Amino acid sequence: MRKPSVSGRGWAYIGAALGGSVSIAANVAHSYVPPVDAPADWTPQTGAVVGAIFWPVALFVATEILARVAWPSGRGWSVMRFGGLLPVALVAAFVSYKHLAGLLDFYGEDALTAMLGPLAVDGLMVMATGALLATARRTTPVPAPAEVIAPIVIEAPVTEPVTAPVIEPDPAPVPAVKKPTVKRVTPRPASAEKVAKAAAKMPGAPVAQIAAKAGVSPSTARRHLATLSATDASPSAPVAAETPDLIAA
Repeated sequence: MRKPSVSGRGWAYIGAALGGSVSIAANVAHSYVPPVDAPADWTPQTGAVVGAIFWPVALFVATEILARVAWPSGRGWSVMRFGGLLPVALVAAFVSYKHLAGLLDFYGEDALTAMLGPLAVDGLMVMATGALLATARRTTPVPAPAEVIAPIVIEAPVTEPVTAPVIEPDPAPVPAVKKPTVKRVTPRPASAEKVAKAAAKMPGAPVAQIAAKAGVSPSTARRHLATLSATDASPSAPVAAETPDLIAA
């Protein structure tokens, strides 16, 4: 799985930490700058040193609260959110700017450097703060669903409908259909067809010749000729003559 690209939030924290560290160091160093009429054994008070540390730390904490807290949506929350940050940011920036400018002037820097130098530190913290706000993952809380009261449903008793019995008329008798009688016709054997063709070609020929022509035995030819003479409707159908030797055979 491909990792998401770096959003630059780490650099924003580096910028905020760097700007805050420089601001804290400069504020603490400015607290050690002696006044004009200070004696030779002058030392800064503890409260002045702690106060010098407080301003940049307060600005950093306010920025984290603004960026990390999942603020609810709405105009009132926006006013509270940014209205609380602006006083802390303006006061901390103004005090830090004066301390850094006074420190640079004490170190012997010219007036232009003492005036513009603190803006680099404050600008770095402003850019880091904006980057933290831009890359912050805010989650808007989802309001809890309202409780839904289910309506009370009164079920009426279910009564079964009373239906009158349906009297169906007797079906009319269906007349029996007599199946037609199918007369089975026995096909004539192939030898009978051969004998019939041979007898038709050789009318009046002996049974032996008809049998030789049809390629069957004389007894088979005689049987088929008898069948043909019995089923032939023409009385003048020729009947093959029989030779005595074939009959004896």
